Amino acid sequence: MTGRPPDGGGSWAQETEEGPDGEWIVRSIAGAGFTKAYRCPGCDQEIAPGVGHIVAWRAGEGGDDRRHWHRPCWQARTRRTPRVQRSRNAPRY
Repeated sequence: MTGRPPDGGGSWAQETEEGPDGEWIVRSIAGAGFTKAYRCPGCDQEIAPGVGHIVAWRAGEGGDDRRHWHRPCWQARTRRTPRVQRSRNAPRY
């Protein structure tokens, strides 16, 4: 599946990925035009505004629990656990 960016935002492409941890909707974000910082769940480091990254959420969950990842952290997610385990109710960046 491929998507197009909303008007006024940065560019992105969306697809579905199968992995040992389930099926995911994955959006590759170019970064240009984004001004907000995010916290990567893979390394617990900040993704600075304007930096390209991945946004992912489990397929069928509507994207309410989406997370922003560094690309290498997303690719390594099945080989390691996050450094910090956050509850589902923890604030998101």
